[in-house]
Amino acid sequence: MSNECDLDIRKIMEMLPHRYPFLLVDRVLEFEPGIRLKAYKNVSINEAFFQGHFPGLPVMPGVLILEALAQAGGVFVMSTLEESLGDKVFLFTGLNKVKFRKPVVPGDKLVLNVSYEKHKMNIWRMKGVAEVDGTVVAQGEFSAAVADKGDM
Repeated sequence: MSNECDLDIRKIMEMLPHRYPFLLVDRVLEFEPGIRLKAYKNVSINEAFFQGHFPGLPVMPGVLILEALAQAGGVFVMSTLEESLGDKVFLFTGLNKVKFRKPVVPGDKLVLNVSYEKHKMNIWRMKGVAEVDGTVVAQGEFSAAVADKGDM
């Protein structure tokens, strides 16, 4: 893959084990192996979480914005390694310096920017910045591990 790419939902589903309603990456727009990835999630009023968060004032839960960034990070790592998960799973292992800047609401296009920090063996550290219309809505540093499903 080059800087510009068009990784659609079918290819993303080959890389991530998540499925509706928990698959939070719709498409990858840009990818530089080992450097960065840019993806997005179209936020719709039809999302199951809006039923209770909050009735009459729908706001995407911040933890799901972070989960979307983590999933984009999983696609980044799997694309960088040029392999599928197979008998492995990509697990969130930590969060640091998380900030929520602005609510995400139905109709927003949540842009997910992930950049490489470092990795050692199977642990990867990345920075994530989520944006809507060019405005940062959440950001943080996160780590994740590629682990064998049998070790869980």
